[in-house]
Amino acid sequence: MSQEIRKIEELARTIRRDIVEMVYLAKDGHPGPALSITDIVASLYGSLLRVNPSDPEWEGRDRFILSKGHACPAVYSALARRGFFSPELLPSLRALDSLLQGHPVMKKTPGIDMTSGSLGNGLSIGVGMALASGYTKKNFDVFVIMGDGELQEGIVWEGALSAFKYKLGRLIVFVDHNGWQSGASCNDVGGCVSVKSRFEAFGWHCQEIDGHDISAILQAVKNARAETNLPSVIIAETVKGKGVPFMENDNSWHKRVPSKEQYEEAMKILGGC
Repeated sequence: MSQEIRKIEELARTIRRDIVEMVYLAKDGHPGPALSITDIVASLYGSLLRVNPSDPEWEGRDRFILSKGHACPAVYSALARRGFFSPELLPSLRALDSLLQGHPVMKKTPGIDMTSGSLGNGLSIGVGMALASGYTKKNFDVFVIMGDGELQEGIVWEGALSAFKYKLGRLIVFVDHNGWQSGASCNDVGGCVSVKSRFEAFGWHCQEIDGHDISAILQAVKNARAETNLPSVIIAETVKGKGVPFMENDNSWHKRVPSKEQYEEAMKILGGC
């Protein structure tokens, strides 16, 4: 195992501890969806994203959009651990006037490129950012993480069509394919239709990976960056609640607060206090 992968895996473990602690202290939040994207977020902020914490609005930075904004504790932890703000702010999740609101707010939190929360909008806004990358000659990449439940939104496919039309090779979308949305399984709500076949029908470059395999995530982004004429989607097979066994694949943890005993058990599993 390379030193880079070990570093990202340790960051992912730290992010998972932060997620559990933030939700426990806030007495509110979405631990399941945040834990399922943790390995992707750790790979982005631990290796892949070209950003500058001392200049969060640097025009040449890569852009990142968390379209499934309710999973923001994972991103807040990654931003803090990358140096955008102090980790001491993490316990203020969802507090009044905190930098860390229940969904990302672009004008409030350093390092957040898009205010999100209304599901389905991230891909289309990413299209606009990717167009700007070319028009301004800044040549930055645009990354989006979406939930699989979001794919039921019509605006997703309007954006997907535009991304193909304009040959937006700098747009890279991760689909967090954990199989669940807030009310039930995605299959029960929206029907069982292959995510890959849908994006292929819109002309996208498609890959399917294990969303908890760091080396697979890094290689998939490398492949996507090499595809300069097509937008890319990386369909990441994930487990909701990954890393905390009693939360894994249990949709009741979509939005739920652990008890004191559950918090202590999770932190012990994740190597915390």
